Amino acid sequence: MTSRSPADEYRSIRILVICTGNRARSQMAHGWLNHLGGERVAVDSAGTEPRGVHPLAVRVMAEVGIDISGHTSDHVDRYAADDYDLALTVCDAAREACPVFPGAQRTVHHGFVDPDQPGLEEPALVELFRTVRDQIGEFCRELLDAGLD
Repeated sequence: MTSRSPADEYRSIRILVICTGNRARSQMAHGWLNHLGGERVAVDSAGTEPRGVHPLAVRVMAEVGIDISGHTSDHVDRYAADDYDLALTVCDAAREACPVFPGAQRTVHHGFVDPDQPGLEEPALVELFRTVRDQIGEFCRELLDAGLD
């Protein structure tokens, strides 16, 4: 058993969430991790091909009391020189593009369905966003409960 100093109790765990577009899944995971992790975590999110935060991601997260309206959609290169405790990929394409993030101590992958399906009418699209939001929220709870350090 390792001894922890009081300063260790307040150390933020740095997490980078990566997806292709940094549009929906990574933004929702970013929001959930901030919400659930509080001061324990410092979270960034990025994409290999960022395309802006999806308005439905903002809307469905607001439904559960999490405001991601101020998030930006950033390219993963912006964070390449930063150190992270964990890089989390949330889509298979990002996992292939960034199988290992150089500044991360470890990488975890959990792929989620892309809720941004152009062929769906709005009611079905909103429901898909809610389903993916809830799946990501449960995964983030489990990840934080398991401990990251």
